[in-house]
Amino acid sequence: MDDGGIQEEPPSARFLTPTRSGGTRWVDGSEVDSSESAAWSLGDERSGETVSAEGSAAATAPASRVSSGTFRRRLGKRPRRVDSLDVEAMSVGGAHGHSSKELTMLSTIAMAFQTLGVVYGDMGTSPLYVFSDVFSKVPIKSEVEILGALSLVMYTIALIPFAKYVFIVLKANDNGEGGTFALYSLICRYAKVSLLPNQQRVDEDISSFRLKLPTSELERAMFVKDCLEKKPLFKNIILFLVLMGTSMVIGDGILTPSMSVMSAVSGLQGQVPGFDTDAVVLVSIIVLLLLFSVQRFGTGKVGFMFAPILGLWFINLGSIGIYNIVKYDISVVRAFNPVYIYLFFQTNGMKAWSALGGCVLCITAMFADLGHFSVKSIQVAFTAVVFPCLLIAYMGQAAFLMKNPLAVERIFYDSVPGVLFWPVFVIATLAAMIASQAMISATFSCIKQAMALGCFPRIKIIHTSKKIMGQIYIPVMNWFLMVMCIIIVATFRSTNDIANAYGIAEVGVMMVSTVLVTLVMLLIWQTNLFLVLCFPILFGAVEFAYLTAVLSKIQEGGWLPLAFSSLFLCIMYTWNYGSVLKYQSEMRGKISLDFILDLGATLGTVRVPGIGLVYNELVQGIPSIFGQLLVTLPAMHSTIVFVCIKYIPVPYVPLEERFLFRRVGQKDYHMFRCVARYGYKDVRKEDHGFFEQLLVESLEKFLRREAQEIALETSTMEAERDDISVVSEVPQSPACEGDLQTPLLSDQRSGDHNRMGTRDDSSPVLPSSSMSAEEDPALEYELEALREAMASGFTYLLAHGDVRARKESFFTKKFIINYFYAFLRRNCRAGTATLKVPHSNIMRVGMTYMV
Repeated sequence: MDDGGIQEEPPSARFLTPTRSGGTRWVDGSEVDSSESAAWSLGDERSGETVSAEGSAAATAPASRVSSGTFRRRLGKRPRRVDSLDVEAMSVGGAHGHSSKELTMLSTIAMAFQTLGVVYGDMGTSPLYVFSDVFSKVPIKSEVEILGALSLVMYTIALIPFAKYVFIVLKANDNGEGGTFALYSLICRYAKVSLLPNQQRVDEDISSFRLKLPTSELERAMFVKDCLEKKPLFKNIILFLVLMGTSMVIGDGILTPSMSVMSAVSGLQGQVPGFDTDAVVLVSIIVLLLLFSVQRFGTGKVGFMFAPILGLWFINLGSIGIYNIVKYDISVVRAFNPVYIYLFFQTNGMKAWSALGGCVLCITAMFADLGHFSVKSIQVAFTAVVFPCLLIAYMGQAAFLMKNPLAVERIFYDSVPGVLFWPVFVIATLAAMIASQAMISATFSCIKQAMALGCFPRIKIIHTSKKIMGQIYIPVMNWFLMVMCIIIVATFRSTNDIANAYGIAEVGVMMVSTVLVTLVMLLIWQTNLFLVLCFPILFGAVEFAYLTAVLSKIQEGGWLPLAFSSLFLCIMYTWNYGSVLKYQSEMRGKISLDFILDLGATLGTVRVPGIGLVYNELVQGIPSIFGQLLVTLPAMHSTIVFVCIKYIPVPYVPLEERFLFRRVGQKDYHMFRCVARYGYKDVRKEDHGFFEQLLVESLEKFLRREAQEIALETSTMEAERDDISVVSEVPQSPACEGDLQTPLLSDQRSGDHNRMGTRDDSSPVLPSSSMSAEEDPALEYELEALREAMASGFTYLLAHGDVRARKESFFTKKFIINYFYAFLRRNCRAGTATLKVPHSNIMRVGMTYMV
């Protein structure tokens, strides 16, 4: 299961210790509500989950309850064994931290150079079409129009990309990942706002701020957290904003290639005789066909050329801009005076307001995909290269217009010196293709994140690079984008007409990011209230002004991105809505553990050698599909593993922390629960053979670790028997009920044991070596049974489910679930294709979920 080579160092896990008040406390000192450790208490085990062999025995014998209670009280004197399902988001590397290893200055500069080809391609090609669109709305009558438009562009770049994105929004990344879903996952780790079906209560409990000082900012953050968690309306609003922002990024992915490629190709229209509009459209379509056709090969082989080409492009922009400023009119520096913005609007009135929509084209939602670059490298690249080169380029075009006001339609190419036209044209075309490539990759990334978080139907994803994580290719989306881009180019036939539709998606993404980052400021950063209010007021007001300007273009083509965004918004929201209802139906229909215990170790049937992997979405309880399997199949496998593929709100999960195990029932039942955890950026590309081998190896580690701890508990109890009094009548406190829990699956490094030992010098540390199987006959028997089952082969037991709305449901719900959601389920990728399992190893049972 190669995840691309990027591994995150997991921080040391936090352990619970009892307090005098009867609650619990993290070892860093922060208090935790007692319900957090009570979540996996004995009562929950009886409802469908068993955490250990001793716990299952306690569920069936009263005398064993007394012994189990004695165990729990004695375990308070030893290092706490952590149930990884309770603290999994904290055990994943970088789940709470945002700091990365410090890079040297040389490494930062090298990484900053690479960002030019990934992050700034779309913004870098904007000089191709910004002024031509602005002055198509406002005719040039005097220098006021030129200086006013230049001042608008300059301050737009300075305010939105420079001040907002580069120095504020980028700091709200999720371990280096940007975008609306990354912000959403970041918020979900600090507050229980998720409505997605793969989020369980045990995940939502991991929302403490880990602050030690009771500041006013903490109190305000706790108030915001409570409001978000207790009001379902707020949860739905946040999810709606996230889905809307993502759908607009996808809509932007349709318009950006069309706009960039057509703007670059249009330079031939005035240079080559007879090269008319039809020729521009034809060549643009050919370039788009080439661009989308090579997507399946990935960018790994040619990606190293992106940064040099864009670097050369920015150098050209700056050089030509300086040439035009010096040659034509150096007085354009007067545009730094914002008074010209006022004069621009005073002179042109509503036309100037319409032209404001053209200024939006000079900025882009850079936060859509940060790649794997550090925040500092992105800041250095923008401050040192992108920002000054763009300003100089626009000033040079304005200086050229001072002397040639009629050249607005081809302002970029007309301002290029004649001897440099063909080199600049080639570089401009390559830069436009790279900018389009970056936007297409960002679209793929958004779709992948939406799928992982349960908001998009399953479609085929291909990992195009074995070395670089995150380079993916989605065939269905690729061909959809290609067809839409070709239709747009063939229909609009003009960059100005496409520009009318281009700005709405950009402004929508900007406003969504403003709302989400404001939540991050309140909830996570706990910024000063005055600064928190300044952020949405200042940037929200500017973005609202741009929104009103671009909405005036709806009849001129602005409806197009709204239509695309609405389509994808409906698909994502419907899929999420249906998935949540299906999950809730599974929770209601799960089988009681008492029923399984009554069947006995044979499960009321014949146990035959082999390992049965029962796939389901539940991390707690026995799924209803298992009851169907017991009724349908004449025999059951000797070893049963309930497998749950679960995506948690972190970008990546290291391989050594992939699997979590716990026992279901008593030892002779040979039933286990396995939770395979993935981050929303992880790509599941392992074959079934490797997955099976890794699963069995991890299960063996779990069995050895379990036997080791049981032996340690027994020796500790015997050594302290005379010091313990058993009072069975006293009810167990929630904190004690959570003590007897399954340890982390992954092997603890020696450094982790040393850290645990330093926290409580009086507590013995678990030995680093595993117990030998020969020293424990029960362990040897269970390992031998597991090996025999593995030798007999694996069978994947899946549910072939149909989701239907209940008869008493409203008509709207019936229509959405029975028709729209059912249509998406029938046409999305089946789970068997995702698993990459031979059909001979699959058994499916029909299920109907009434929601």
